[in-house]
Amino acid sequence: MASLEKMTIEELTINTIRTLSMDAVQKANSGHPGAPMALAPSAYVLWKKFLKFNPKNPNWFNRDRFILSNGHAAMLLYSMLYLCGFGLTLDDIKNFRQWGSITPGHPEHGLTPGVETTTGPLGQGIMTSVGMAMAEAHLAEKFNREGFNIVDHYTYVFCSDGDFMEGASNEAASLAGHLGLGKLIFIYDDNHISIEGNTELAYTDNVAMRFEGYNWHVQNVGDNANNLDLLSDAITKAKNVKDKPSLILVRTHIGYGSPHKQDTSESHGSPLGEEEVKLTKKFYGWPEDEKFLVPEKALEHMHEAIEAGKSLEEEWHKKYNDYKTKYPDLALQFESALKADLPEGWDKNIPVFKPTDGAMATRTSSSKVINAFVENIPWLIGGSGDLSPSTDTIMKISGYLEKGKYSNRNIAWGVREHGMCAASSGITLHGGLRAFASTFFIFTDYARPAIRLAALMELPVIYVMTHDSIGLGEDGPTHQPVEHLASLRAMPHMCIIRPADANETAYAWRAALMRKDGPTILVLTRQKLPIFDRNKTAGAEGVFKGAYILSREKGKSPDIILIASGSEVQLIIEAQTKLISEGIDARVVSMPSWELFKAQAQKYRDEVLPPSVKARLAVEAGSPFGWCEWVGDNGDVIGISKFGASAPLNELFKHYGFTVENIVSKAKSLIGR
Repeated sequence: MASLEKMTIEELTINTIRTLSMDAVQKANSGHPGAPMALAPSAYVLWKKFLKFNPKNPNWFNRDRFILSNGHAAMLLYSMLYLCGFGLTLDDIKNFRQWGSITPGHPEHGLTPGVETTTGPLGQGIMTSVGMAMAEAHLAEKFNREGFNIVDHYTYVFCSDGDFMEGASNEAASLAGHLGLGKLIFIYDDNHISIEGNTELAYTDNVAMRFEGYNWHVQNVGDNANNLDLLSDAITKAKNVKDKPSLILVRTHIGYGSPHKQDTSESHGSPLGEEEVKLTKKFYGWPEDEKFLVPEKALEHMHEAIEAGKSLEEEWHKKYNDYKTKYPDLALQFESALKADLPEGWDKNIPVFKPTDGAMATRTSSSKVINAFVENIPWLIGGSGDLSPSTDTIMKISGYLEKGKYSNRNIAWGVREHGMCAASSGITLHGGLRAFASTFFIFTDYARPAIRLAALMELPVIYVMTHDSIGLGEDGPTHQPVEHLASLRAMPHMCIIRPADANETAYAWRAALMRKDGPTILVLTRQKLPIFDRNKTAGAEGVFKGAYILSREKGKSPDIILIASGSEVQLIIEAQTKLISEGIDARVVSMPSWELFKAQAQKYRDEVLPPSVKARLAVEAGSPFGWCEWVGDNGDVIGISKFGASAPLNELFKHYGFTVENIVSKAKSLIGR
């Protein structure tokens, strides 16, 4: 075996990547060493010869995006970030998977410099990358001019067998091929090993044919994972294909160099073991007893990225300054998009709805609101999972984003709820755009993993979810969300807003667009709802606070507080009138958002829900789970603890107890108690 001094700089650096990954996993006694060991040559070629980035400004806009979709190979990414000068230290590498470290078990966006998105659940990275490539294509077509390609970068993805086993990969690859996203390049770690053993136990796809069927450009470099020239040629060819995304298949050997664990599942999800690490280092020609050894030559070699990245960004800024001189209006729009700040007066065209406008589904009022402000927010983009006519999310000022028409703002996602929501995160992560995604509320079941990661990353994606309850009627229990409000309210960083009428919907959109620290779900009705007479009730701006007194009691203090969200607010308004006629003083509280209400000062919360008033009744056409926080031990909830049924909505509401008569009866019972 060659000594360190006799190794080429490429060999030295690649083996540094491998041994850092092995040592970090071994020290943590936890992790996945095999994939980094196998992928080190591919990572070296990509990062050294192709990837465009500035380590000292990881958020430089025109950088290439690199996604490690097989996030279990996190140490590969951390090794690259450390060696390239992103600010990670050797101590960060040594603290892999430890409390308080910036090198967690799977990459987390916002925690580690240079990590573009949070990955771990397989398939998420590849779906998110499609959104990034869509954003690049959209912004390039919108802002680039001849000689001034200010938006011009690639999205590279490392992905694995597990990514492609997940059905999510079908959604992502199908859409990317359909759209012809030529600046999207996947490098497939085809190592034939999963946790249970050889992938042939469950997976014998012809991946090349599969992706050719998706209209991708496909190359197979075969069993040449260590051939730097072949890897380089393959990436060059992929970059030269402008009208298709590219897939490069690389037959790798997981745990490469390990005498006993190469090509076995033992190197997939656990440390190699101290003795096996030493034997593997011996195979590499590495000092067997050295841990976390980083040869100065390798570090200097990779640190060349610092000056190179600085020069790349300086060149871009020079070009952009010339662009700004020649196209000042476009430059102003571009900078506004990057900031994603709401322009002054953006909501001036949003109508104030009146009772005389007639009853209106909140999905319908949402459409009117969208089309009132959308021209003022040119960086908002979105669409539905083949449901725009039902969710009412079409932006009338634009056509559909299609191959060759990337600057359009409506996105036809097709029946791909999971891919839609993950790609919407990618669009938002990319910068210069903010995405919304829409489907029926029940189908958050399909999209939940992507929604959860958006919440984990605190991305301000907006989800427009309609057909919010048993109120959708005859479609039946398969389409009627019952547990969804409760389960999504349990998700950290999530904000759910379920408006009660058209004016609350207008303020719900305002609140969603103003929110920057997490996703927002607008939960909207299919059925028509009356528009409250705001001359007789409080104004809808109370939505900003999550809950507000919609209709006050007649006396100094109410006998009971009636609380509801969405379509059930109209019922408690009617119940209040009946209770008052019977000498029972009731307060009506509209509570469209628990999360916004929790964010208010305790003083305000006590004004809306005075602790002295123990009789409280909540009404919501969903699971009662969680309402005890607001009604207390002496309160009650009218909710649904079973699945719905197929029937007209009025019959369903009557059957499940969502009637004025039942609310009045429950209220009297509470007061009597």
